[in-house]
Amino acid sequence: MTEPLQTVVLEAERGRVVAVDSAYDTRPVNHGRDVVVNASYCGVLPARFVGRHTPRGAIGADCAVGPEGAGIAGLWYLEALGVAAATADIATVTLGDGVDMYETAVVSRVNAIAASCGVAPGMPVRAAARALLERDPEPQGADDVTNRAVVHRGPSGRAIVCTDSIAFGLPEDRGRNVLCTAGHTGRSAVHYLRKVAPWGFICSDGGGGKDGSGIAALAIVEADGLAGATVDARGARMGDGHSTYEDGVISACNAHAAARGVRVGQPAREAALALLAGDAQEAAAP
Repeated sequence: MTEPLQTVVLEAERGRVVAVDSAYDTRPVNHGRDVVVNASYCGVLPARFVGRHTPRGAIGADCAVGPEGAGIAGLWYLEALGVAAATADIATVTLGDGVDMYETAVVSRVNAIAASCGVAPGMPVRAAARALLERDPEPQGADDVTNRAVVHRGPSGRAIVCTDSIAFGLPEDRGRNVLCTAGHTGRSAVHYLRKVAPWGFICSDGGGGKDGSGIAALAIVEADGLAGATVDARGARMGDGHSTYEDGVISACNAHAAARGVRVGQPAREAALALLAGDAQEAAAP
């Protein structure tokens, strides 16, 4: 049965893909079974109207993302509700036309639940919607979504590893790898830094904080011989280790990191290579 203001564009035993022109047109009938493709932005406000009916999945428009990520903030609102969600590149979207969005738009961003269903940026929305309909997300606890990836490996085998929190460091990192993570570097990070004891680390300064509390761990773990630095939270996304590495600019470092060539104002990519270096040959690695 087609609901008013909803167009069924795909129907299967598991549920349906329905196209709507506005997030406000999501209905109770979509709960737990349908993927809703809606041609409005994926901010928190429309996500409330989608999320109150908890569909199987949802795809909205990114509306150029905008200040403070307002156009896509609903991705994580829905993720917290257990809903797989994605956004479409606004350049491929006719706003207010859900059917056209389903037929012609291209995915720009995804939340972790949608990613576990195989949805990825660059995928046609119609293929993404089918994936959300046909695949169940992998069960993921809070500690499972680490976004860990090796982004560079030096000649000695040491690696630069991105992961979203220093708490996600692994035994294999101890004394060997440089971790680019994205939590603040306050005193609560000290326990994890000592536990992992990486060859080097770059975290966030958390925006500084009162009395420089966002970088306090740098000096504390200096006594343990750990080389570390922070990036300016105004330029790299907190909670995203890849952004620390890709977008970060060094805001502070301890003496051990400085001795390896890390400098305030340096791109994090360069600082990570400097930390990685055990000798001049590795520091020059591409």
